[in-house]
Parts: sequence; structure tokens; C-alpha cells
Amino acid sequence: MDNNKIETISNLFEDKEIRSVWDSEKEEYFFSVVDVISALTDSNIPRNYWSDLKRKLKSEGSELHENIVQLKMKAQDGKMRETDTLDTKGIFRLIESVSSPKAEPFKMWLASLGKERVDEVFDPEIAVNRAIDYYRNRGYSDKWISERLNGILNRKKLTDTWKENGITNNYEYALLTNEIYKGWSGMKASEYKKLKGLRKESLRDNMTDIEVALTNIGEIATRDIAREEHPQGLKENLNVAKRGGGVAKGAKDLYEKETKKSAISKSNSLNYEYIDEQKQIDNRNKKESE
Repeated sequence: MDNNKIETISNLFEDKEIRSVWDSEKEEYFFSVVDVISALTDSNIPRNYWSDLKRKLKSEGSELHENIVQLKMKAQDGKMRETDTLDTKGIFRLIESVSSPKAEPFKMWLASLGKERVDEVFDPEIAVNRAIDYYRNRGYSDKWISERLNGILNRKKLTDTWKENGITNNYEYALLTNEIYKGWSGMKASEYKKLKGLRKESLRDNMTDIEVALTNIGEIATRDIAREEHPQGLKENLNVAKRGGGVAKGAKDLYEKETKKSAISKSNSLNYEYIDEQKQIDNRNKKESE
């Protein structure tokens, strides 16, 4: 598999082939369970190993068994076949269920991640420093990092305000966020990510400094209008979000007028490009039929 793997999964299995499918609607990867079993065990027939483990999980009433999704993936014979898959969270839980010496390092790695999170509860600065190091290691400037961290804080203030105004679930938060994005960029978050060639990656981590600034303006304006007017429920808050996005659009239009260049960029911070798997499949089928 080329570049359509989550970085963590790729590193975890040391570049062994783990077939995956990207669900653009859920914005989630689904990984072949048999491929993971093959990487984790010495089984000569990983499919049989998985079949036995799956029966065991089912008999125990495991939630992991209920989360299995069958998706078509390219098999060794070149044909697309139904394959058991799990999302990232499911794969990590699968690792914990596998009894094999090869699985022990992965279990220790997961345990170390858990310890890090516990340590951060007692000392939140650890998490902040980890984030700063993460961005620096990927070449972001300290100025960009400062704007990004301020944006995270402002975003938290905005969601707190929405909560006070009757917004209760993630779906509503997503709709409101999209309204802000559309207000100044003309695109929903998913459309913006597509423009930049992103999948699972954070949109804001792949924005230029002006894009980050405009996003912050839109959210701060939305928050301040909401604090002044106290809109209640989704409909009223959507109206405020649209107006907040409009404030950012005013800043965007002025920026573009004065600089003579677009504030919206297709650029991202990735060092790879995704392959259009469906296009490859269609092209291969077309050649086979000729």
C-alpha cells in the first residue's frame, strides 16, 4: 500500500502491507484485519487464525466483533473481494486481543501511550510541549505555532459559547463550523480538505498563516456575536455562524485586494500525495475489457 495509510499504522507495522480503504463520508480509514493478523503473528494461514479469533470474540459478546465492516479490497489474485476490516480504534483493540510474542511490543507501545495521557492529567504542560515539538519537527515556524495554539484556545471558547446556547452534539458543531468556513471561503470543511488533497489530516495544520488567521477571525466574530445576542438552538446559531464567517470574508476580500493574490491556497504540509484508488481500478478494468 502506498501513501493511503495513517502514519501511526504505517510506522506501527514497519511498512508491512496493510491494505486500507478511505471512507470520505466518515473521514476514517478501515484496515484489513487479516493483514494485521499476518503482521502480528507467525501464523502460516492468518485467515484461519482470524476466523478462530473472530468466533471467540463473538462467543464472548465482544464489541470488537460488532464493529467489523466488510469492504472490497484487492486480493492477491488481483480481484476485488469482500474483506473484514476495522477502523483505527478497532485495530488497536484487535492488537490487545492477539496472543502472540510479536504482539507484545505493540501492546507495550499502547500502554506507553496510556501512561503519557495519565501524566498529562497531572501536568497539562506536557501535552502542550508535545504539541509544540510535533509542529517544530515538521518544520512549522514558531509564529505559525503560536497562531495555531491561540486558534485552539479560541475554538474552545467558541464551542463553550455554543454549548451555552443549546448546541449539544458533534453533528451540530460540524454544521456550525461549516457555516463559518462557507461564509469566508465558499467551502465546507470537507470541500476545503479535498482542495488541499487531505484525508484524515487536520485541515488547520495544513493552512497557510493567512488561512489560519481568517479561520480565527471567523470563529472569534461568531463567538462575540453569540455572546451579545444569545441565539438559542441550531437554527439561530447557524445564522450567527454565517455572519461570523462574513466578517472573515470582509478581511479576506481586503487582503486579496491589497496583495493581489488569493487568500486560499491548495498547498498542504504533506510530503506525499494520495493515490486515486478508484480511478486506478476503473482504468485497469477498462484495459482488461479492451
